[in-house]
Amino acid sequence: MTLLHALAEPLSCARCPVRGEAVCAGLDAAGLAELSRLGRHRHFARGETIFAAGDDAVACATLVSGAAKLATTDADGVERIVALVHPAGLLGRLFAHTLDYDAIALGECELCLFPRGDFERLMADYPELARRVLERTLAELDRAHELADLIGRRDARGRVAGLLIAFSRAAGAGCHAADRFDLPLTRGEMAGLLGLSIETVSRQLTAMERDGVIARSGARGIVLHDPRALAGTGG
Repeated sequence: MTLLHALAEPLSCARCPVRGEAVCAGLDAAGLAELSRLGRHRHFARGETIFAAGDDAVACATLVSGAAKLATTDADGVERIVALVHPAGLLGRLFAHTLDYDAIALGECELCLFPRGDFERLMADYPELARRVLERTLAELDRAHELADLIGRRDARGRVAGLLIAFSRAAGAGCHAADRFDLPLTRGEMAGLLGLSIETVSRQLTAMERDGVIARSGARGIVLHDPRALAGTGG
C-alpha cells in the first residue's frame, strides 16, 4: 500500500480551511477539480514520518492543519531541524527523484497528498499554480533565512523570544499573529534548533513568564501577555 493510498480519503476542497492560502488557490474550477481527483487526504500522528530522506520523491503535499519539521541526521546520528512547515505550507521536493530530508509531524497533522508527477504536469497546464508554488517556495526560503538569523545573531533570550514570535505568526489567521498557541516543538527540539541547551530554553521561558511577558498553559500552551515586549526582545 502506497503513501498516497494508505489510510487516505478523497479530497473535499470546498471545506478545506487553507483553500485561500495554499498553492491550489491559483487554480480555476476545472483545475481544482482535477487536483481534487488526483489527491488524497491523510492524517498523521505526532512523530510520524511523512516523507523520509533517501526515499523516492513520489508525492508532494499541502499541510492542512498541524505543523511539521524538516530535518536531516548527521553522521553522528544528531538530528538537525532545517525548517518548520505550518498550515498551507508545501511538503515534498518537486522536480527531484529523491528526498534529502525527513518530514515529520510535530503534532496531529492533516495533509492533502498528490502524486508528484501529476502535480508537476498540472503546473505546466496552469501557470498560475506554478506561480503560487514559486511564491510559496520563496516564502519558505525567507523563513529558513530567518531561522538562520535567529540562531546566529541573538543571545539566548532573543533566540527563544524570536522562535515564540515565529510560532505566534504561524498560528495566526492571515496577517494577524495569535496570542495563544501550542508549542509545536518540545523543549529538546527548540534547544536543538536554536543551538542552546534544554536547561537554557527552560530558564528563558521561566524568566519570560516571571516578567509577565508570557504565560504557560498546560504542557505545551503559550499565552502572549505582552507581544510588543516579546518582539522587542526577539527583534
